[in-house]
Amino acid sequence: MSNEPPVPAPWLPDERTEKVRVNGLNILCRTWGSPDAPPLVLLHGLRGFSGTWRALAAQLCSRYRLIAPDQRGRGDSDWDPNCNYYTDAYLADLEALVAHFALERFALLGHSMGGTTAYVYADRYPEKLSALVIEDIAPGSSTVGAGAKRIVAEMAALPDGFSSWDAAREYWRGRRPSLTADAIEQRVAESLRLSADGRITWRYDARGIASTRLNPDPARIVDLWPIVERLSVPTLILRGASSDFCPGETVAEMCRRNPRIESVEIPAAGHYVHDDNPTAFNAHVTGFLLRL
Repeated sequence: MSNEPPVPAPWLPDERTEKVRVNGLNILCRTWGSPDAPPLVLLHGLRGFSGTWRALAAQLCSRYRLIAPDQRGRGDSDWDPNCNYYTDAYLADLEALVAHFALERFALLGHSMGGTTAYVYADRYPEKLSALVIEDIAPGSSTVGAGAKRIVAEMAALPDGFSSWDAAREYWRGRRPSLTADAIEQRVAESLRLSADGRITWRYDARGIASTRLNPDPARIVDLWPIVERLSVPTLILRGASSDFCPGETVAEMCRRNPRIESVEIPAAGHYVHDDNPTAFNAHVTGFLLRL
């Protein structure tokens, strides 16, 4: 096995980072675009990272101010010593970031876990949002179905680390076979780090985050159906055509129950739509935002 380190995606010319103190934790925020441009906040998924949005930022940064945090326990943000990795905690972090960046009105995009937070924020603060974009999550996605079972199995079998960078690459290829080589390289770079003892370990609180998926507190699991029915913000749902996590029939029912919701099925994409088919994903996000 080789120990050649991964090559992360290059930064965009105007890419910036800052640490923001949020609810007792230091949260890294990555931003692109002019501070005077209309804001778009981007929330990554369960094992995601802020840099995952670079391709979208490259397309939109001339028109929008994009703000993407490493959510608590991930990337270069602090881990929560109390392992508080539930929607209410992510929502409180988002509320604090909105206040820090003085966002009066903005668009919000969330993938998977970030999508759950986005739904709840849109329900609670509809006056703050100009648009809501949800990537591949629907009511029930996190608790039932093949995708939910797959993620629980992955978390239960999560290795503590790897002996080489190639072993880490092989792990991610096995878990995300639809990703391109560049996307795998970025995921390895952003989700792992070389520790002082020479072992390659996770850059996120793997055990703490896994505990909330393997043994969740039922009282803190969000039922999204009532929220979906109440949504008053123009909403676009982008579903991967081959996703095992976000059923097409559930998305269709969401659109039937709430006429403010529209949906698009992205071909050649699974749960990670923005990685699997970035061209189509970016085009639909851009078109939706500009139309509004």
